[in-house]
Amino acid sequence: MWLVLLAMLLQFQLNRPMLEAEDARAELPDVLLAGLKNSDVRVQQQAVRAIGRLERVSLADAVRPLLASPDAAVRKETINALGQMNAAFDAAALLSAEKDASVRSVIYETAGRLREVPDGIEGILAAGLKDADSPARYGAVKGLESLFRTHRTLKPAAQTVAALRQAFRDNTDSGLRELVLLTLNAAGDADAELLKLAGEDPEPQVRRLSVIALKQWKDDASPIVRYEALKVAPSCDRATTLLRDPSDHVALLAIDLLGNNCNPKVIERIVDTEKDWRKQAHGIVALAKVDPEAARKRLQKMADHPVWQARVYAAEAAKIVKDNVTLNRLSRDNHPNVMAAAIATPRDALRVLDSTHYGLVRDAARKMKDWPEGRLAVRSLFDTLDRISRERKATSRDARVEILQRLREFGDFRLAGDLRFYASDFDPAVAKVAADIMTERTGSAVEPATKRYTAKPIPPDPYIRGLAGATAVIKMKEAGPFTVEFLMDEAPVTGAMFAQLSESRYYNGLTFHRVEPNFVLQGGSPGANEYVGYQDFMRDELGLLSHRRGTLGISTRGRDTGDAQIFINLIDNFRLDHNYTVFARIIEGMDNVDKILEGDVIESIEIRRKTQP
Repeated sequence: MWLVLLAMLLQFQLNRPMLEAEDARAELPDVLLAGLKNSDVRVQQQAVRAIGRLERVSLADAVRPLLASPDAAVRKETINALGQMNAAFDAAALLSAEKDASVRSVIYETAGRLREVPDGIEGILAAGLKDADSPARYGAVKGLESLFRTHRTLKPAAQTVAALRQAFRDNTDSGLRELVLLTLNAAGDADAELLKLAGEDPEPQVRRLSVIALKQWKDDASPIVRYEALKVAPSCDRATTLLRDPSDHVALLAIDLLGNNCNPKVIERIVDTEKDWRKQAHGIVALAKVDPEAARKRLQKMADHPVWQARVYAAEAAKIVKDNVTLNRLSRDNHPNVMAAAIATPRDALRVLDSTHYGLVRDAARKMKDWPEGRLAVRSLFDTLDRISRERKATSRDARVEILQRLREFGDFRLAGDLRFYASDFDPAVAKVAADIMTERTGSAVEPATKRYTAKPIPPDPYIRGLAGATAVIKMKEAGPFTVEFLMDEAPVTGAMFAQLSESRYYNGLTFHRVEPNFVLQGGSPGANEYVGYQDFMRDELGLLSHRRGTLGISTRGRDTGDAQIFINLIDNFRLDHNYTVFARIIEGMDNVDKILEGDVIESIEIRRKTQP
């Protein structure tokens, strides 16, 4: 046992100065550049990965020499770093010399995801489908999927499509078959024979993709497939039948689809008799679309519901049926998310600008866009901007930028002087908008004083090292517990910050507020809202890990804007790769994760270590 722990610690060695330089996003990363020349290949690996995360093509020549490293892990990180920089490289030459299949896999994948399509790359990737090693074939398919998904105007060659179809038939790896079918879907191919074969595949995610391509209903044992089939082939009879589906996700989708001109009596029974607030809430919105008068008669009860999320749906239904009385009442609700959902007019928005909920403030400022009477809001907008800015919380960015845009729209010639302070704001995004407005109003170029966000210090070394091999048990109030293991080699700072917040009980009592079946769950916001998170931004730690089903990532709204909200991949979300951090994966309890519904509460998170900090 001790030998296992020792091996784990030896593998998990991080150079602290390099970790801090990466986290600081240093303009002149001297420490990282020096690490490239270190004799220890683990230091080289950390250095080249960190430089790749800076995403600066100007550093490409500094990392290229490591393409010839004798260490496969270093070569993989070097190729991936060039991909993060969007720096060109000779894929054919590298592939011809590369003996390691895992490195060839990264070469193929990276060559396919560059923003500028390299000459002849489709042929190179298609040839990789016949590589002797499965990992390399996997990379070739992934490269083709990225190529066709990101370059929609690119018409694949007939021989490429034929090679993909053959690869589907030849490979026993279900993950590879899934990627092949995803690639064919991205390429616009819909071969009936292959899709029939895919519909009988033992892997549900392959069958799901066949349903998407065929756009046909399939009564499948897997809720992943049934959910997708109902989306692509809805009907009133089918939705009515699936109201009692074993999967709540499928049943809720069925209720939503009843709003497509289905029998209102069926929906009325849901709203009147269903005990589950979620089904009632989805029902009132569906009913509002089909029978506005019947919905109006039931809105009052839903608007008084003790669960605030249900009242959000009541506001949505009230907007559909134009029940302004109910909307006006909900716009004065005691929960900010209900108020945000009920805002109907710019004057409603003006009234809630004194909120401390950044999501509500952002929505209010956005509601005022193009308001002819906008000058009435200028003083309130300034007061709100000043108040929120004094709190110095990074996650106020979206609200403050939206306020600045309204001030740009409504303000008078004095605006430039009023915004001078904000050109030096601690947040570079806010400073840039303020400087741009001043430039417009004065006619003289104004440069923002702040160029880079200064994050809080990363956790101490003993704490980070103590998480090697650690797991976290996350207990949900309704769905039950699940266990994740930290991926500290790839995302040490993210993992440590998540663990710190968990041990401080930050997540206790927070919810999963965003539930998108066959995509992701998102939660961990103190405001149960995308725009309310932890006060400091977290840096992205993008790497070679893929967003497979059951992996955990950090939600962002642009690079390096993680606010401690987590998301869980419910399917293989390859399109998220290289854009969002993967810091953990579920090792137990995925069946419980599949049961998580909107509003389910995180009761506790227990960190379990194999080594002591």
